[in-house]
Amino acid sequence: MGDADVIVIGTGGIGSAATYQLARRGARVIGLDRFPGGHAHGSSHGETRIIRKAYFEHPDYVPLLERAYALWAEAEAEAGETLFRRVGLVESGPPDGVLVAGVRAAARDHALPLDNLTGEETAARWPFRLPDSAEAVFEADAGFLFVERSVCAYLRLAQTHGAELVTGASVTGWRPDGDGFVVETTDRSYRADRLVITAGAWARDLLADLAIPLLVRRKHLHWYACDDPAMTADADCPCFFFQTADGLFYGFPAVEGGGVKVAEHTGGVDIADPLTDDKAVEPDDRARVETFIRACLPTVTTNPVDHAVCYYTVSPDEHFIVDRHPDHPGVVFAAGLSGHGYKFAPVLGEVLADLALAGRTAQPIEFLGLDRPGLAVA
Repeated sequence: MGDADVIVIGTGGIGSAATYQLARRGARVIGLDRFPGGHAHGSSHGETRIIRKAYFEHPDYVPLLERAYALWAEAEAEAGETLFRRVGLVESGPPDGVLVAGVRAAARDHALPLDNLTGEETAARWPFRLPDSAEAVFEADAGFLFVERSVCAYLRLAQTHGAELVTGASVTGWRPDGDGFVVETTDRSYRADRLVITAGAWARDLLADLAIPLLVRRKHLHWYACDDPAMTADADCPCFFFQTADGLFYGFPAVEGGGVKVAEHTGGVDIADPLTDDKAVEPDDRARVETFIRACLPTVTTNPVDHAVCYYTVSPDEHFIVDRHPDHPGVVFAAGLSGHGYKFAPVLGEVLADLALAGRTAQPIEFLGLDRPGLAVA
């Protein structure tokens, strides 16, 4: 008998949910991560993440989001704490731009409620200023997730269902071994019948044999002082996502006495390794964010109160890769979430558990497979 039925490599945003899903089904699970849950070295940190259904990136994500919403509600109930604040989301840009047109298309295809607003109507409801000729849409069912809190909740729940969590050692590789797999770490080796790889920025090394051209991109998160009570989550200020002539910018109302969080979704610098990367503030990045604040958030100052760095692991077409290893069906993985994956954590965890234990899933993930058009795999 091996050490576990399933080993999960990487217990951050997606891995924590996969570990929970496997454990609650009765599998013997070991979750391996070099850092404890909620750490700030990868992608799943920075206080908050937006969750939304009218998905401009591709309408095919919407059924997965519907399932994710249901699973977030179940996780909240089981954890006994707030993981999701439904404050809504304002998205703005040119009516024919990628953002607003994409949101409207997803809402139309899936009959999602959406309010269409002019710049004047938007400014009358919230302290936002739209660029000239921009339009806005408001999704009331959107909001934000408490990201570190949610990762830790899933890991805690996984342990209550019997999962073993191992931190403090790095995974150096894996290999097939008979009818199972061996995972090597800097501390010891582990053996299991199945393997789930949810390693974020380190997935490209652990999936190197697939030659997927994944890029790891440094992204900055900024918090700014604001004394406008209308810009707080307690006042139900919505999250915001704007397409401007300078790029795509997004942010969050002030939460629990903190500043207003603002970041650029576009841009970023491709790096080799998050553990050796320089995480200092980049003046050009901060300048772009502050230009956006001055143009679109009239009551937010440009006095910084906090800063963090996270990482996007970007696939060639910027869509997720969720599949079974073509040569080793007992290995399943989620990689290349491209900066928009955290909101899907519970449903991707469910999908990975399905694939690991049953070899199939009822969730519609075909468009995320390895063999799709647009994913250049050597």
